[in-house]
Amino acid sequence: MILCLTHSNDFYTIDIVQAHLTKLGFPSFRLNTDEFAIGYEMNYSKNRKFENYELKGFSNTIKSSDIHAVWYRKLWSFKTPQNLDPDYKATFVKEYQTYLQIFLNTLKHIPWMNDMQADHTAGGDKMHQLHKAYSFGLNIPRTLVSNSATIIRDFYKSCNAEVVMKLHGALSKSMKGDTPFFPTTKLVESDLNQLDTLAYCPMIFQEYIRKAYELRIAYVDGLVFTGKISSDDEKIDWRIATGKSFKWEHYELPSSITIKIHKMMTSLGLHFGAIDMIKNTDGHYIFLEVNPQGEWGMLQKYLNYPIGEAIAEMLTKRIKSK
Repeated sequence: MILCLTHSNDFYTIDIVQAHLTKLGFPSFRLNTDEFAIGYEMNYSKNRKFENYELKGFSNTIKSSDIHAVWYRKLWSFKTPQNLDPDYKATFVKEYQTYLQIFLNTLKHIPWMNDMQADHTAGGDKMHQLHKAYSFGLNIPRTLVSNSATIIRDFYKSCNAEVVMKLHGALSKSMKGDTPFFPTTKLVESDLNQLDTLAYCPMIFQEYIRKAYELRIAYVDGLVFTGKISSDDEKIDWRIATGKSFKWEHYELPSSITIKIHKMMTSLGLHFGAIDMIKNTDGHYIFLEVNPQGEWGMLQKYLNYPIGEAIAEMLTKRIKSK
């Protein structure tokens, strides 16, 4: 049995992976993490010789001893009962978070994609990602994280007024870019007078890379599936390109870049990640970031890449190799 950690609004990608797991002869159990506190019944038994965690979902029951691998796709905030006393909400969430973690702790000895700690470490520190990428020979943009108006203005001048800004984390999660988010935006001179507001929210500032095109790369345990983002729309962030000018194209990375990506991902402890890169107008590949829980459904949908199948196959391969 393979446990799939996701959320109730997940679609398409989860179905592909679970269907292929079934085809390979591995049943799976879908745990919607946002519904853990309202849709599941738990029973944890332990004595001197035996321990087991039983989780009963909407139509299935699973025991921790039956699980042989975990696909960690998403971990979402808990939904709470509508009639829950607001004064008790913090305690409710805290206790259920504890019991979910206890359940996940019983599975630490089996293969994960990705290991939760490695996933959170890499996803929560983009500066660490850039350091790793550079150490393995990938080009990276000049980068500053700051809430200091003076330092940012100096950085802006040093980059010849060619700077983009972005948040460290996403405001929402969508493979289509159709939900609220703060896109990567070019910093203009008029913005310099408003930098004092960064005291409320530090941001990432990077030199603006003049791009030939953008790349989204789905990395699955050494395999890479790359989509080229071609657009007539001069947008800084591909997610806000609209209309017929936007499309995905197949793309093959040079083997030298693939090797460097593999070394970086291995060093980060990641078996999966959605990587954003730019090929600049000088022909160089520039690494921007890797999202350990990034979206890849659009690459499979529009380019027919077997990414979901690869996830299922790599997970089952790791089970068999134990």
